[in-house]
Amino acid sequence: MNDPFGQAIRDYFEKGSAPDIRVDTNYTENESVPVSYLFRALKDMPKIEQKALQLSSGKILDVGAAAGCHALVLQNNNKDVTALEISPMASEVMKKRGIKKIVQKNIFEYREELFDTILLLMNGTGIGGTIVGLKKLLSHLKTLLNTKGQILIDSSDIKYLFEEEDGSIWIDINSTAYYGEMQYEVKYKNHSSEFDWLFIDFDKLGEVAKEVGLKCELIYSGEHFDYLAKLSK
Repeated sequence: MNDPFGQAIRDYFEKGSAPDIRVDTNYTENESVPVSYLFRALKDMPKIEQKALQLSSGKILDVGAAAGCHALVLQNNNKDVTALEISPMASEVMKKRGIKKIVQKNIFEYREELFDTILLLMNGTGIGGTIVGLKKLLSHLKTLLNTKGQILIDSSDIKYLFEEEDGSIWIDINSTAYYGEMQYEVKYKNHSSEFDWLFIDFDKLGEVAKEVGLKCELIYSGEHFDYLAKLSK
């Protein structure tokens, strides 16, 4: 499996350091992600993530758990959390870090249990990849929710990337694609992966949620066009 994130997580866990993960997109190039960020403690997390963890209750599913930083905080606070992660290497690292409940699986293939809280953090809408993919994702997550359950998901409105010097926003009105639909290429050492990744503004998220029968509530707004939303039946 070509798994740049998993390999980086394993290297950092085993060696205490690792080169940055490199990221190119259709809008940006040569950005870097320090692997240490995937191992951050609660005090080093953005307020949006801290707020989401604070609101997490009941039986919790942490989707895209990576190195397990969110799952560890919840577990250490005696909360019932299951960490779901597609990467075998990242899942093995979480096991060695002491996370008790780990599911190594694609979220679209997971149907085993129902949850009171489903967490999708670090731009959780990205997992959908596109608007169409997000509809599919939310429809599936809805089937994993208990009656009064909640989905806590964060994203950003990236229209600032298209801002002109006079403050106006330039977006290609002839494009049929939503401007937050991005194409990513992630590289770590000799590992690379290409995939779609979605950033979505809050109003658009509300529209998508309504289409699949979910309510959408704004919980927290960050300082850089980012936000935390709560979805429920």
